[in-house]
Amino acid sequence: MIDVIGVSFEDNNKVYYFSPNKLDLKKGQFVIVETERGLQFGKTITDVIELSSSKIVNILKPVVRIATQEDEKQHKKNIELSKKSINEAEKLIKEYKLNMSIVNANYTFDRKQLLFNFVSDERIDFRKLAKQLATIHKTRIELRQIGVRDKAKEIGGIGSCGRCLCCSTFLKKFESLSINMAKMQNLALNPNKINGACGRLLCCLDYENELYEENKKGMPNVGEKIKTKEGIKRVISVDILNKKYKIIDENDQIEEVILK
Repeated sequence: MIDVIGVSFEDNNKVYYFSPNKLDLKKGQFVIVETERGLQFGKTITDVIELSSSKIVNILKPVVRIATQEDEKQHKKNIELSKKSINEAEKLIKEYKLNMSIVNANYTFDRKQLLFNFVSDERIDFRKLAKQLATIHKTRIELRQIGVRDKAKEIGGIGSCGRCLCCSTFLKKFESLSINMAKMQNLALNPNKINGACGRLLCCLDYENELYEENKKGMPNVGEKIKTKEGIKRVISVDILNKKYKIIDENDQIEEVILK
């Protein structure tokens, strides 16, 4: 077991673990940490905790220091400069006629790297763009193509349920989704109903999927013919959550069957 502390670089974003480096750290503090990209400004979202070394995938890097007021001022300035860099990048994208759209831009704390996240429907040759941006900002430039789900996470919004998007509030990672989840939950296969703001399947389809899969065991499908004491009957509806279904005979007599 080793001592670690959880740090996030954006609100409700992924948790990264760092070595406390013998510092007196608590949850809710701003800190400067060492990362593969360079120094980063983050916020502790856990107290110092113990984790098994087997759960630490990458090399555990240290918390350099608790952030000072000067550090916080520099972080805010970095945010302002990042926003300005987006406008400059968009002008160049238009000039070079590139089919891409910048989602956000982020400086490392020490401004040794400027990362642009962008979306595009195709592969982009952005070498000329990166070279020009490096000349303007005099730092190393990284351009990273992300998916539409990541874009929705960054931008945020309101879902069809009337609440803020799950991906921009509490989801830490995207799960694999399939149209079969919507079918099993007896949802209308209307893109406007089962797709989220990103245009992909709703993340919430996964929330109850395990329960549906468990309850589905032993349940027939709609249209399936069932052999009963009174003869062959056809399944006309299935209620998976309540583990019951309705069958109809040749005389249009409907019967409800409840599984124990």
